[in-house]
Amino acid sequence: MKSTNLTNYREGLRDGIPIALGYLAVSFTLGIAARNLHIRALPATIMSLVNFTSAGEFAALGIISAGAPYLEMIISQAIINLRYLLMSCALSQKLAPDASLFHRFWTGFFITDEIFGVSSGRPGHLNPFYTYGTASIAIPGWALGTCLGVILGTALPDRITRALSVALYGMFLAVIIPPARKDRIIAGLVVISMLASYLFTMIPALSGISSGMRVIILTVLISGAAAFLFPIKEDPNNAE
Repeated sequence: MKSTNLTNYREGLRDGIPIALGYLAVSFTLGIAARNLHIRALPATIMSLVNFTSAGEFAALGIISAGAPYLEMIISQAIINLRYLLMSCALSQKLAPDASLFHRFWTGFFITDEIFGVSSGRPGHLNPFYTYGTASIAIPGWALGTCLGVILGTALPDRITRALSVALYGMFLAVIIPPARKDRIIAGLVVISMLASYLFTMIPALSGISSGMRVIILTVLISGAAAFLFPIKEDPNNAE
């Protein structure tokens, strides 16, 4: 069991390297935003270590700049990051039935969009040490980028700073393209998800919905329909 855990941890480290590099670039802009609010490197880095979500942190900086009360901060973070609750529920189904509460808690805590993507793509039951390995390099990459953004943000030209934000989209493509190439159903669902998200931004009655709530609605509707129409039978040979 120890060798299996170590192997999964190493594989998680390997798969977390491109995520960490993408996080490093994206969170650099977060650090610049924190610097503009006169937030120093240490508190900005701690914020990224305990709340690793780009939308949540950028929203938090906006609330800080407005001098809003703590209650508004709590409510906004709960709504923006509510999609991780769905991801945690989905990923819990990948864990072995006898997985302890300890492993379930920490696996859920380390979920980000990209970590969820690579973890959910593992064959058979998910070994939590794989997620630990991915998180142990991806999350420090996010925090380091924030720190460097605070320290070095003003030293880079504006064009380079704006270009760094494109890395986030590159990470998403790296997560969805490999499984989409192997499965036409997944490829179709990806296209449907993109079109549905676009329609949400174009239809006046839906455009006012926050991005976090939009993800939740589309996730429930599309994944629920896919599970009903294209159920996947668990292969016992792939279980660890």
